[in-house]
Amino acid sequence: MKLVDLFAGCGGMSLGFQNAGFDIVAAYDNWQPAIDIYRQNFNHPIHKRDLAVEDIADELKALAPDIIIGGPPCQDFSIAGKLNLIGNRANLTRIYSHFIAEVRPQWFVMENVYTIERSPIFTEALETFKNAGYGITKHVWDASYMGVPQMRKRYFVIGCLGKEDGFMLQLLLDGLNKERMTIRKYFGGNFDSEFIYQHPRNYKRRGIFSIDEPCSTIRSVNRPIPSNYTIHPADKTSDLSKVRPLTTKERSYMQTFPESFKFVGNHSAIEQAIGNAVPVKMAEYIGSKIKEYVSTLNRDIQKIVN
Repeated sequence: MKLVDLFAGCGGMSLGFQNAGFDIVAAYDNWQPAIDIYRQNFNHPIHKRDLAVEDIADELKALAPDIIIGGPPCQDFSIAGKLNLIGNRANLTRIYSHFIAEVRPQWFVMENVYTIERSPIFTEALETFKNAGYGITKHVWDASYMGVPQMRKRYFVIGCLGKEDGFMLQLLLDGLNKERMTIRKYFGGNFDSEFIYQHPRNYKRRGIFSIDEPCSTIRSVNRPIPSNYTIHPADKTSDLSKVRPLTTKERSYMQTFPESFKFVGNHSAIEQAIGNAVPVKMAEYIGSKIKEYVSTLNRDIQKIVN
């Protein structure tokens, strides 16, 4: 299946779907540091376009993709920042839906933060998808049940032309792991600390995690343990001598990028690109289930023909 990735970032979604067997013909983004990283890791082109102002519908039609995937930038929807449900970044969700409605690939996948459901722009986007003839499967997923050693919740909207709503929800649910992926299990025991520090959004949250659990959501900031850090009741140890922060490379591993994935650019841009990415194995899980659904449909059609 030919695939185009809009708002591709540094390539977490692309790599996951590529691993699931999709043929990526093009990607698009507007942030140069992410584009630079993407180009280091993929053979297909990534185009720099400001999709907020550039209409690329004809360009997309010429590519004739079977599926368009994308994660419109979500800062306006994110609880990590100041929630703005109708802001400029939120408007990119509307733009994404209009591209889908105009190009009308057989499939689309839109990814975002779970708070997107509260946005009137998201409601409008769903109406656009429905009016274009798509059946919708939408759900909040926890990446740690998809082989990712991270408690990251993301909202996925999967659309397929001519299908009923909820058409593949059960297939997605049935394939989930029964237990969360832990850091220890993911690294195969090859991790040199029993505890890690992740800077919390606020000090009402804990910052110290055991490697016998997933880490918390990888964000765009990576800070050392503050000298005045106060132990939180939920922290997994009170002995700070046993705790260390994740390295930049380890943060990419928590996003399930492989060791071979190359990150280029300045340190802060790399950290941001990693934090903004969709976990590779999460995208791969979604992609593999779409492939499974299509294969089942094709087998059923072949039985009818025969």
